[in-house]
Amino acid sequence: MAWIVLSKAEEVEVIKAKSFEKPQCIFKHSTRCSISGIAKNRLEAQLSTLSVQADLYYLDLLSYRSISNLVSDIFKVPHESPQLLLIKNGECIFEESHLGIQSEEIRLQIQQA
Repeated sequence: MAWIVLSKAEEVEVIKAKSFEKPQCIFKHSTRCSISGIAKNRLEAQLSTLSVQADLYYLDLLSYRSISNLVSDIFKVPHESPQLLLIKNGECIFEESHLGIQSEEIRLQIQQA
């Protein structure tokens, strides 16, 4: 399983709608930030396990900053980078940033969703 690239504004509404059927994760990543790289590598180590339980979206902040702002507005979370959002029933039910992004914690949050 690979990341689902989030590159169009209309996909944010699709994610919101799909969250009523299955949890959705959005990983906001800065390709210029070493901490963001560490968080991404941690997630990718568990990608196949996590993707069974939730759809995993990758948002390149440098290329799609306007979409990142839209995500922050729609799900009512402050912008951070890196940042992981867990969306369920149209709302962000969990968010973490920087080195707080841990695959095991995300897995537990998805199971509880």
